[in-house]
Amino acid sequence: MRFETAVIQKIQITSDVISIRFNRPEGFDFTAGQYMFIKLKSGGKQLEKHFTISSSPTELDYIAMTKKLTGHEFANALAALKEGDKVTINAPFGDFMFNGEYDKIGMLSGGIGITPLRSIIRYCTDKKIGTNIALLYSNSSENDIAFKNEFEEMQRQNKNLKVVNTITHPGKEWKGLTGRIDKEMVQKEIPDHMERVFYISGPPKMVDAMVSILKELNVPGKQIKQEYFPGY
Repeated sequence: MRFETAVIQKIQITSDVISIRFNRPEGFDFTAGQYMFIKLKSGGKQLEKHFTISSSPTELDYIAMTKKLTGHEFANALAALKEGDKVTINAPFGDFMFNGEYDKIGMLSGGIGITPLRSIIRYCTDKKIGTNIALLYSNSSENDIAFKNEFEEMQRQNKNLKVVNTITHPGKEWKGLTGRIDKEMVQKEIPDHMERVFYISGPPKMVDAMVSILKELNVPGKQIKQEYFPGY
């Protein structure tokens, strides 16, 4: 489904991550975790890339994407968008999605790879789906945790949601877990890992490392879903 839409809001998520909300056309539907292609004009050129829909199907007034500002051409073009600017969106795509079909899911993510998982978690929380969700989320510093306050609020709303942050370069005030997600961390924080379907999203090296950890823990391949995030 291809359509033209317009920017309605830009939200600063962290110092180098922004969310952009676009008008959601009537009748447009998607499943939590899917992605879209965005085409826009910049410097006389047409640019097109794919991005996760970071909003949930339950958020009816807008479609959102969330992007780390990397300094690359497309990231700069997104950062320059203003309210009312038009873009073309082609969506939905992808099978890294969740619609309430599993009783227990595990999530392993790093950095901006959190976006499809935010969509899934928001969907489950809004719909009051009984799926038990355990998320391990790795970032460089506490200030890099995208949607930190929102995840804390959703944990208060959703008794089936557990979010655990780990920081690789913690400041003096950080009281949580430190270091990259490893086998021991998964075993401790998600002790029932064999009972869960895992959603892994993030940079390619991180995703491959997480898949290896789960295989070491004898989680069957059919219980592992993965989504790679390019660095543009």
